[in-house]
Amino acid sequence: MKRSVLIVEDEPIVALEIESLLARAGFAIQGCAGSIEKALALVDDRHCDAAVLDANLRGRSVGPVAAALQRRGTPFLFVSGSGRADLPAKFVSAPLVPKPFAARELVDAVKRLLP
Repeated sequence: MKRSVLIVEDEPIVALEIESLLARAGFAIQGCAGSIEKALALVDDRHCDAAVLDANLRGRSVGPVAAALQRRGTPFLFVSGSGRADLPAKFVSAPLVPKPFAARELVDAVKRLLP
């Protein structure tokens, strides 16, 4: 059974790249959200084994989405071009993959999230 991943990324080209990389690595993509509201709806409506979160969505912190995932016990990592400076304070020690990233770097980081 494929492990499923939720992608939260507001840049469409980056979201497509993440989706393609993870699908080629054998993950099922549970959804892709470019806004806080859509991401929260997906977290509520769908089961995912892990999530990849852009730290900042159109100038807004992805903290509410990270908190919702944490409440569900779903592991997640952040992708960010600004490093840890953009991470929500509560999640500053969460796994981070810096942008730009290599395909293997992202895939390996997602695999490390899963038991």
